[in-house]
Amino acid sequence: MQIYNTMTRKKEELKPVTEGIVKIYCCGPTVYNLIHIGNARALCVFDTLRRYLEFRGYKVLYVQNFTDVDDKIIKKANELGKTALEVSENAIKEYFVDAEGLNVRRADVHPKVTENMDIIIDIVKTLVDKGYAYVVDGDVYFETAKFPEYGKLSHQPLDDLKAGARIEVGEKKRDPMDFAVWKAAKPGEPYWESPFGKGRPGWHIECSAMSRHYIGDTIDIHGGGADLIFPHHENEIAQSECATGCALANIWMHNGMLNVDNKKMSKSAGNFFLVRDMAAKFGYEPIRFMLLSVHYRSQLNYTVEVIESCKAALTRLYNCRGAMERALEHAPDGEASGAALENVKTAREAFIKAMDDDFNTADGIAAVFELVRVINTELNSAEITKGTISAYLNEFTALTNVLGLLYNKGEEEIPAEVAELLEQRKAARRAKDFATADALRDKITAMGYIVEETRQGTVVKKA
Repeated sequence: MQIYNTMTRKKEELKPVTEGIVKIYCCGPTVYNLIHIGNARALCVFDTLRRYLEFRGYKVLYVQNFTDVDDKIIKKANELGKTALEVSENAIKEYFVDAEGLNVRRADVHPKVTENMDIIIDIVKTLVDKGYAYVVDGDVYFETAKFPEYGKLSHQPLDDLKAGARIEVGEKKRDPMDFAVWKAAKPGEPYWESPFGKGRPGWHIECSAMSRHYIGDTIDIHGGGADLIFPHHENEIAQSECATGCALANIWMHNGMLNVDNKKMSKSAGNFFLVRDMAAKFGYEPIRFMLLSVHYRSQLNYTVEVIESCKAALTRLYNCRGAMERALEHAPDGEASGAALENVKTAREAFIKAMDDDFNTADGIAAVFELVRVINTELNSAEITKGTISAYLNEFTALTNVLGLLYNKGEEEIPAEVAELLEQRKAARRAKDFATADALRDKITAMGYIVEETRQGTVVKKA
């Protein structure tokens, strides 16, 4: 499997530190609000990566953190008259509602900053003791000048980065590029005791501490959105590699950003969409499909037309699955045909070729739809056997499971009155009373449902 490494700017073969086990650390959200579709892209991309690696026979250790103490959380808590912990715990609860709606599996570990303070303080102390960080009035800053490779992930020379840096009011760091790994407590803020005084961690240090604790000094794949490359991941590298003397990650994998109607999504632009609101309108599954429908490194442009086309594509997948399930009830017993087994093999090879080439979910989805085309053609054969249908259904299910799709029933409940008319129509057809059958079909159509006769029986669906 080849994955594009942001650090080297080229595709590299995945070679796990421990044979047969891939260890992934993915930066999670700062929990103060509902997640937006930009957050959801990273969630769905790395959830699918995990599924694919398991499909290919790897064991996967997947760690995704929650930043549950931060300036944004404290600000939100003050606005609501709640504690920071109350705000973060509620946001985590709501995060899981959306994540489960998107069929994102829970990580093996979801570490929280507030529950890992000892290991965070320990790595800050290590950096101070080694001379890479310094203490000023209870604040602790990492000294970037002590790490000559600073900027190697974002591919920006230190001098260029310095040109855009500045010292904020109240900061006492030696250089504009230095960054806080520990912040002295301010009145009314949550704090923890430390060798440097009462305070709380800076944003970047938490991931260095927790990835090391739960995975080890070197991660196989470190993931996140492209917006985290600088400064967050750049700072993680500096901290971790100075503390451990080891490479923080072998592969840095970043998903592209998301636009709305060809404009960058932002609250100020008024094109900011929460997953919860989109799901209420379109459902969760079309969102997941949309987020996987383009290559993960490409910029994704969301429009209503795009997500409507994703809904239509999902309907085609559900219809294919439903047709196979109905066909199984009527088909004669028999082994899978040689042609079917060859078609299944071809589909799997095409899917793996796409996904092994820098995790190309867009081409992976295309391979699934080519299989759908073959299946739909085969289902029209009067000679198709249960073995053949099962071979197709099993492969179709395996590939869509890797993509995390088709996790809903997919078929709307047919109202009782429509179901009753359908039974009357079936009886009329059996009695060869086709005039009555046609009249009943027209009644069903007038109620907003389509009746289709297939080789596998009568199908009714919403118009």
